[in-house]
Amino acid sequence: MAALLSSAGRLRALCARLRPLLPPRAPGPALRNVVYQPRFLTVAPQQQGSVTEEPVSEGLKRRAWQFDWALNRLDNSVRKTGRIPKTLLLKVFQEICREGCPGSNQTLLLLRSCGALLPEVLSSERTELAHTIWDKMKEMGAVYDTSHYNALLKVYLQNEHKFSPTEFLARMEEANVQPNRVTYQRLIAAYCNEGDIEGASKILGFMKNKDLPITEAVFSSLVKGHARSGDIKSAENILSVMKMAGVEPGPDTYLSLLNVYAEKGDADSIKKTLEEVEKTEGYLMDRILMQVIFSLAKAGYPQYIEDIKERIRFEKELIPDAMNLCLTLITHGFEDISFRILKSYSHLSRDNVDQGSFFLQHCVNRDLPLSKLKQFCSELKETKMHSAPLTFVLRCALEANKSALAIGVMKTMKEEGVPLRPHYFWPLMVGFQKEKNLKGIFEILKVMHELGVEIDAETYTGYVLKNFPDCKTACAQLKENNCFFETVGLCVAQIRHEAVHGRLNDILSLLSSASTPSVDFNQFRNSLIRGFKSSNDVQLWSKITELLYKDERYCLTPPGPTEAVGYFLYHLIDSMSDSEVQAKEERLRQYFHQLKKMNIVIPTNLCSGICRLLDSSQVPELIKDVRSLSPKKPVSTDSIPESAKSDVSALEKKLEKRKAENQPITDVLKQLIHALCEEENMQKALEVKAKYEPDMVVGGYAALINLCCRHDNVEDAMNLKEKVFPRNSPVALDTGKYIALVEVLGKHGRLEDAINVLTEMKEKDVPISDRAVASFFRLLNAAAMRGEVETVKRLHETIVNLGLAETAALYSPLITVHLEKDDMPGALEALMGCYKKHGKIFQLHNIYCRLIEKGDADLLQKVSDFISREYGDMMALYDLFFAFLQTGKYKEARKVIETPGLRAHSGRLQWFAKKCISNNQMETLEQLVELTQNLFECDRDEMYYHLLQLCDNNSDWSKAEAIWTKMQEENVVPREKTLTLLADIFEKNGQVVPFEVPKARQEETRSPISSTSEERKIRMLCKNNNVKEAYDFFMQTQEKDYQYRTYVTLIKALLSQDSFEEAIQVKHIAETHIKGFTLNSAASSLLIISQVRRDYLKDALAAFQGMLDSGLLPIRPAVIVLAEALAVKGDMKNLKAFGNMIEDITKSIDLSPSLIANAIALAHAKNNDLDAAVEYLEPLLISGAQNPDQPVKNISFLLRKVSEEGLEPALEKFGVMAERLANQFGIYRPVTDLFLQYVSAGRVDDARSLLQRCGGLVEEKRTFLNFMGKAATKPGQAKKIETLLELIPDHLDVETAYCYLLKCYELDGDVASVKATYEKSKEKNIQLHDLSLKSLAVFLKTVGEPVPFTEPPETFKFYMEKWRKRRSETL
Repeated sequence: MAALLSSAGRLRALCARLRPLLPPRAPGPALRNVVYQPRFLTVAPQQQGSVTEEPVSEGLKRRAWQFDWALNRLDNSVRKTGRIPKTLLLKVFQEICREGCPGSNQTLLLLRSCGALLPEVLSSERTELAHTIWDKMKEMGAVYDTSHYNALLKVYLQNEHKFSPTEFLARMEEANVQPNRVTYQRLIAAYCNEGDIEGASKILGFMKNKDLPITEAVFSSLVKGHARSGDIKSAENILSVMKMAGVEPGPDTYLSLLNVYAEKGDADSIKKTLEEVEKTEGYLMDRILMQVIFSLAKAGYPQYIEDIKERIRFEKELIPDAMNLCLTLITHGFEDISFRILKSYSHLSRDNVDQGSFFLQHCVNRDLPLSKLKQFCSELKETKMHSAPLTFVLRCALEANKSALAIGVMKTMKEEGVPLRPHYFWPLMVGFQKEKNLKGIFEILKVMHELGVEIDAETYTGYVLKNFPDCKTACAQLKENNCFFETVGLCVAQIRHEAVHGRLNDILSLLSSASTPSVDFNQFRNSLIRGFKSSNDVQLWSKITELLYKDERYCLTPPGPTEAVGYFLYHLIDSMSDSEVQAKEERLRQYFHQLKKMNIVIPTNLCSGICRLLDSSQVPELIKDVRSLSPKKPVSTDSIPESAKSDVSALEKKLEKRKAENQPITDVLKQLIHALCEEENMQKALEVKAKYEPDMVVGGYAALINLCCRHDNVEDAMNLKEKVFPRNSPVALDTGKYIALVEVLGKHGRLEDAINVLTEMKEKDVPISDRAVASFFRLLNAAAMRGEVETVKRLHETIVNLGLAETAALYSPLITVHLEKDDMPGALEALMGCYKKHGKIFQLHNIYCRLIEKGDADLLQKVSDFISREYGDMMALYDLFFAFLQTGKYKEARKVIETPGLRAHSGRLQWFAKKCISNNQMETLEQLVELTQNLFECDRDEMYYHLLQLCDNNSDWSKAEAIWTKMQEENVVPREKTLTLLADIFEKNGQVVPFEVPKARQEETRSPISSTSEERKIRMLCKNNNVKEAYDFFMQTQEKDYQYRTYVTLIKALLSQDSFEEAIQVKHIAETHIKGFTLNSAASSLLIISQVRRDYLKDALAAFQGMLDSGLLPIRPAVIVLAEALAVKGDMKNLKAFGNMIEDITKSIDLSPSLIANAIALAHAKNNDLDAAVEYLEPLLISGAQNPDQPVKNISFLLRKVSEEGLEPALEKFGVMAERLANQFGIYRPVTDLFLQYVSAGRVDDARSLLQRCGGLVEEKRTFLNFMGKAATKPGQAKKIETLLELIPDHLDVETAYCYLLKCYELDGDVASVKATYEKSKEKNIQLHDLSLKSLAVFLKTVGEPVPFTEPPETFKFYMEKWRKRRSETL
């Protein structure tokens, strides 16, 4: 290893010279995103001036953005609810601390929020929070002025915090901050709160000496001060003093007096005062009365509250104030009084709206006993204020991690007959998981069992078994702790757990055990697929599959084991990449042979699907092995179709009959040969050939040759070939059969014959397609994997020298064969030879890894020198780095990546990260991320994103949580996609997301800090859809310098209402006010759509090009509309140019990759050149079906447009093409698109006829699901799903179809059809999904109909996630 390190050290030295050339890292631009909302705090006046001429500095803009962001969040909360949640305030505080350099307004904002705006927090805690904010902001450099001290005083008063006013003034003096009138007023209030009239009088005298006005606030404080000093008469006389001083008593004064009486329990005086106020003032605000109720409660006089409560009008407008009173009362321990206030709103209760949730949540947060919670829940249920109060309390307890309360609530729910779900217990288990508290998990399992809740597979899989190294240990621990319950859920979870960890031996033991209960195979199919992919033991694969097929316990649902195993095999192959299938080709062949020996049969349609997958993965040799698993199709002897799939026995009888009658037998003989080939019955086929050889035709011989090749019968294959297709004959085989011959000859060591066949291909000018080139590669690679150096070399030379194929990829097997032989010098020589001829490098990573494993420092040095010389030192270092990582030599990898001057190469890092993800190498990927932490210019967010992708693949939320912590430690600022992925991982695994899930990124503004009243008016008018009024007002004030946002808002609103000319006029005005004004993405896209509507296609194309040049991404509808318009015009030139424009953004905007191909075909059709359309489209569709990287796979857009345009000849032409693709190539997506177009257009007879001709289209189940899902998003689409249920009921997921059908009827508002469909689903015993039942229940309640079932208790979001998981399982 020392030699290897010295090699790395030499390369590091070579790269040292790069360091001086590296430019310093440029600081990233500060984000500027100013948000404008109505404020509940005073904002500094706007600075005057034009933004384009006198731009605000970056620091001021950033601070303004921070302030507006924080203000917006808190302001929204205050405006909507009259309060601020403590969690929100802390979040804003933490964000401001993280940003640093807090502004004056930010600090003021935080301080003012620590008083009465936090009713859910005790006064002492609020004051402590204010002190924390004060100290932290000061530490961070905040400068305090009088407003900050006044804000702190206000918080002290609202929280009834005792402090020394003189000391407070001394602090202000020490800070060189001068008190003002507000300061003195609040100091007087502080003295009066303590009944210190003398202290208050001193301050009052000081105010008089300074000629400061004495306001109502001072008199109100004096009322309280005199009363608390014991002089109630003086307190009452203050009102007279006020009138003499010319100050009219207001609500604050009366509130002070009423609070004084409340503190004394003087109910008569309260009543008398209220009556006097009613006589003089007319009424007293309800909010005032609510505060009197709180004072009575605090003073211990709850008996007088009812009288006050009767005076309050508990109407809708007062709900926020009533809620805050309830919360404050609960916080101070007066929950019974709070509940009485809450029940005052029972007259406003509605059937579909729960009331009191906030009350129950706060009761849970304040740790009220279960008995009290049960009492509240019972009364809320009786008064019909809340439909499921106990369930809501349980949710609150789980969110607050109060396990004892949660369990108590669930026991109560059980007693009251409320259904309990297994997922209710998951949050409790998560808490214990984090603490690594196994006993806690065991106790939860016991509670579930006691309560009769089924411990399902998801519970065991996600929250129990993952805490143990294996299932045996887990079961032992469960038994030891008396919580081992032998259920189906445990069995399924064990199988899933062992499968995910690749322990197929244990799975076989579990499945074969007599104690294993009956389990539906579908419950663990996906996990088993992962287990199969991670194992190479064919014997275990076969035994497990045989068990699943033959043991009735695992096929509980129709149609039985044949279909279940067929689906399993299909999904197994479908889940593997092309490279995985090719790498495991031999093992898969053995697997299929074993299944055949075990007499396992799968349905024909699934067999065909698997064959297509194998064909697209370039392993056609496996097709015969799969076909052997398909059953024979019985065919009537009266009517034998002209097809290769005709029944053999019927054909034999017909052949013998014709022979006996001396009639021509050529056609029947050909059918028989093809049928035997289809059955892979080589021996019988050869016998038939020998018996009827005089009547054999060329096509039959070709099929026989191919059959013999698939069965490795090289002798008969060559004999037939030489007999019928000799080298000197003009008749030739097709390309695939020639290559099959070459493969079988090479496999049997007949190298010269193989070369002769290749030479014959050249001589007979056999066409070589891309597919043939791929076959050549497979042929060479197969020989390479056998280690046949000479065979690979000679075959490669022949292919290249004859010019059959000349691609760099064919050189890779020349290297592979040496790697298989462990001939490293030979591999290196082949690598260099390939580079010299083609300038390409293959297998370099594998060579590096092998050399490091062997410890061959000399060859490692040689290959490093070569790469360094040809590609540069940096590439050589990366190759070495990746190889050290791959082989687990992390210390050596660290030394390489720490080479001075080495900088990040995003493409290389991404390649290796994706390689780790595809191979599920978590440790290697973690090391990659860790070791690149200090790599210059390394995108750390991108690196962590790769790690999270692998966590997502493995559903490993705990690892994701650790990664999130690591990102914070490293101070990585995550992008939106990273946060979204992380949130998805947490949510999919039932975890709480520890951050706010990012919403759509707001448009950056290029505007002044504050918006004017005119601008707010324009934007508000646009928001309320009064666009004409907004435009007229704008034109009257167009000389003003408006913000960028205002111009764009108005332009978008005008374009949305098709006011094109007005929008263009506003755009021109904006360009004269803001230098370099350009529309944002959304507005530009709307402009393009408007131009297309007016047939301004040239302008639309120019605008589109301008967007791309500006780095903006168009919205998808704009691209589709423009492509559609160009196609309908038949403008081929501009359409192709447009296709080139969008080539690089197709994935970014989630655009169908088939769009342009469909549009070009449509343009040909509009130009009356249907042949050109078919010639262009058909090869793309064939290539798309065979090559996953080829994007063109469907023609739904094309068929829809030609149907809408009434181009019936075009529809017929494309229909013929689609049927040809299905019948000749087994490509069913185009014909499925045609079928669905007939369904959409209501042409049911055409659809039914097409189905009879191309029955295989029913296999495109994903397409049908997507079609129904899209139909269920807009009204008037129910007929489409009804038609599908009529035509292909046995091939649809009926549960899903009925769910979508119900949704369609709901969108149509068709109550009768909704009810009829639900009843029909009951009759057919169709189990509707909870999401559908939830939606149906809400719909029925909305239209005033009774709900004939129990409404699912959870939220729509919960059932939507459950639905998505179900669909992913289905697909």
